[in-house]
Amino acid sequence: MLTGKGLTYGGSLARTEATGYGLCYFTEEALNCMKNDSFKGKTVVISGSGNVAIYATQKATELGAKVVALSDSTGYIYDKDGVNLDVVMDIKLKRRGRISEYVNEVPTAEYHDGCSGIWTIPCDIALPCATQNEIDEESAKTLVANGCKVVCEGANMPSTPEAINVYLANGVLYGPAKAANAGGVATSGLEMSQNSLRLSWTFEEVDARLKDIMKNIFHNAFDASVACGVEGNLMVGANVAGFIKVADAMLAEGVAY
Repeated sequence: MLTGKGLTYGGSLARTEATGYGLCYFTEEALNCMKNDSFKGKTVVISGSGNVAIYATQKATELGAKVVALSDSTGYIYDKDGVNLDVVMDIKLKRRGRISEYVNEVPTAEYHDGCSGIWTIPCDIALPCATQNEIDEESAKTLVANGCKVVCEGANMPSTPEAINVYLANGVLYGPAKAANAGGVATSGLEMSQNSLRLSWTFEEVDARLKDIMKNIFHNAFDASVACGVEGNLMVGANVAGFIKVADAMLAEGVAY
């Protein structure tokens, strides 16, 4: 009714891709600013195979990474040569099949039952895009032991509190879901803006605005972490930046304190 509408009645281009793309824009900006690095040349593991995972895979690949694993509720695939996204999109978006069917199309790939095993695959960057609490303490420790340096969340709260503690204790660049996966909601806002203006922006126009929004979200969280004396702790930074935004608005509306 409000957002996510069809294109023929007020919907926005790039809304389907927005959460996955936005996740990668956030992660890329965090890498650039905090590590003087990028997706280029990195091995990436992404859980899930819905819209968020698929379009995160697409954008990470465009940015120079190699995505080697995807999953669904039954298990996960590992393709050391890099996931063939065309095959995945045909299976998941057209045929509505299971990720296990990937190995029928790409016989050099591996399929494994069960979801949690995906986090045993060595990677530089992990992007959990499947479900809540999918990375527990043990999985987080395995990621760290296998050299993972970045975890940014595309799903809602995919890491348990214990897993987050592991990231922070080991210097992993951690992008919490409340910041890193905001691209979908942000693009819903862009859809409402287009409706108010009686305009329809091109895919490229929406995508450019999304990228700017995700970069700004990262910098808001990072700057707040610096102001709080915990530079680089984006979980604290996102919490504080969000709180200040709401509190300032409440005070401007006349709430007494």
